[in-house]
Amino acid sequence: MSATTFREALREALREALAGDARVLLLGEDVGRYGGTYAVSKGLLEEFGAERIRDTPLSELGFTGAAVGAALGGLRPIVEIMTVNFSLLALDAIVNTAAALRYMSGGQFSVPLVVRMATGAGRQLAAQHSHSFDGWFAHVPGLKVLAPGTVTDARYMLGAALADPDPVVLLEHAQLYNLAGPLLPRSAPEEAWRAAVRRPGRDLSLLAWGGMLPRTLAAAEELTASGIQAEVLDLRCLRPLDEARILESVRRTRRALVVDEAWRTAGLSAEIAARIAEGALYDLDAPVARVCGAEVPMPYAAHLELAALPQATDIVAAARALVHGPAT
Repeated sequence: MSATTFREALREALREALAGDARVLLLGEDVGRYGGTYAVSKGLLEEFGAERIRDTPLSELGFTGAAVGAALGGLRPIVEIMTVNFSLLALDAIVNTAAALRYMSGGQFSVPLVVRMATGAGRQLAAQHSHSFDGWFAHVPGLKVLAPGTVTDARYMLGAALADPDPVVLLEHAQLYNLAGPLLPRSAPEEAWRAAVRRPGRDLSLLAWGGMLPRTLAAAEELTASGIQAEVLDLRCLRPLDEARILESVRRTRRALVVDEAWRTAGLSAEIAARIAEGALYDLDAPVARVCGAEVPMPYAAHLELAALPQATDIVAAARALVHGPAT
């Protein structure tokens, strides 16, 4: 089976969506002639034309608001926001309008909108281009939030998002665009919204998603050398969380370690830990542990950025402490 990159998988997903439904269009900064900031949409302008692949002004609120109107008018817009930090400029359209409109209209209107955005750090782009706001979007009723961490999910999650009648945020970790791996067969559409066991284990559950998934899998591989068999659960869907599969995994291994690139305070890792405590407290042999990013604006210097982000070595150390107790 030949390898495909995360970027190529996303591009093929976009091509399939555009070719299969005339209502689908892509809009955002540099998505057309430039081919996308991360080259995801390269070649699509020539293939589908300027009506379907639309370069927009540098106004996240403006073009996201326009996409909300297009969705209400019967189209299936896909918005690309260059980086998750810039999505804060579009929060009014995403949170106050798109997410709320079904409820505020008593179910009369839906907003079938997909908002794609690059998220996460690791490329020395400093504090205004590198943060992880996964938990912010996962906090909002009316939104669904997907975070692909594999090439296969990059290929097929967009289809599931477009089929949903309500707004979906698709978080693409910027460090994964060059990730290469096998493209597995398409699974049932509903599986896009479920957590997936990426590696079975018996001694503890490592819960991760998106950009932290490869590092967590690497940590699980390293842990085998010390006799620890870690199960890796890829959450994939951050809203709604797949609480059933989270609890199923934790009850099986009796220990849980949540890996989250974002800040620890009031983050998504805290919500996951609380769900585990509420649903599986008496199944645990140790308190839920977390490995999170440092509570600082993301540094520019490479060595400081590295220190601010969870690394496989941090996950390994936390897992060993969870299984064997803290080092003395």
